[in-house]
Amino acid sequence: MPGGPLRPMLATTGELPTGPGWRYEFKWDGVRALADISGGSQRLYARSGAEITAAYPELSGLPRTLDDALLDGEMVLLDAAGRPSFTALAERMHVRDPVRAARLAATAPATYMIFDLLRLRGADLTGWPYRDRRHALEALGLAGPAWAVPPGFADGPATRDAAAEHGLEGVVAKRHDGVYRPGARSPDWVKVKIELTRDFVVGGWRPGVRRIGGLLVGVPSRASPGGEAGGAAGGGAGTRLRFAGRVGGGIGAAAERALLTALEPLRTDAPPFDTPLPREDARGAIWVRPEVVIEVRYGQQTPDGRLRFPRFLRIRPDVPATDVDEEDADAG
Repeated sequence: MPGGPLRPMLATTGELPTGPGWRYEFKWDGVRALADISGGSQRLYARSGAEITAAYPELSGLPRTLDDALLDGEMVLLDAAGRPSFTALAERMHVRDPVRAARLAATAPATYMIFDLLRLRGADLTGWPYRDRRHALEALGLAGPAWAVPPGFADGPATRDAAAEHGLEGVVAKRHDGVYRPGARSPDWVKVKIELTRDFVVGGWRPGVRRIGGLLVGVPSRASPGGEAGGAAGGGAGTRLRFAGRVGGGIGAAAERALLTALEPLRTDAPPFDTPLPREDARGAIWVRPEVVIEVRYGQQTPDGRLRFPRFLRIRPDVPATDVDEEDADAG
């Protein structure tokens, strides 16, 4: 691993484990980072082993709280609602110019969420049980302007519910007696992603390898006649959609036939979205009147409203387009 002190341990994906032998933490939507602190200075390393110290100058004060330690955590950028925004963090991830990094740190500061302690005062703690590493980490009292030790919880289902309520990516369950296995994807850590489902209105589609390569979806805009103020019962020419992204996953052969049967009669020349779509979404698009509602499973929404990891679930013939609520779509 070039430059890095070790490879970070990785979690497996699975169902939420329960029982007295587990502890639960929120899953933060950011980038993994190891902080190697020694001699009054520190170096930050990405999961790949690349050094990323220059990208996050707001962490320069962390070494003053420790003389020798190796920390594991997640670098996140919190939005105005206090939720991690991977999209906002993306602008900072690859910055290496000190001047630009300092400017971004002032306008869009990141926070280092520290969740593990791997070395302390020269002692290797990777062989310690997670419970003991966690106690040692909490005893350090690490809290600063750009770093924190987020809490752990004993109740898994309640932690998952809280993560969903606050729009977080999910939960990581950690076995109390599990040791830290550098570079391993260990069953002692289980990540459980929160997935949401919402209804969206189809405004068009883009052909791909098959006739429908991706559905262009949105929610009725409050400013449109078919939005919050009402309009035609099934949507229609007056309804304008706020774009929520492109949905291509989950569309099997039978679903594609059903979608084409519903959408083909609704073809129109003009896009029903309230703002021009990005070129990569609009290229080759076939527009339709916004009357067909579909249910979509997705992870989260970006600050500009786009769905992350969307998958088509089903057509909703029982839901009029005007009943799709803009605030419901924002809840992810």
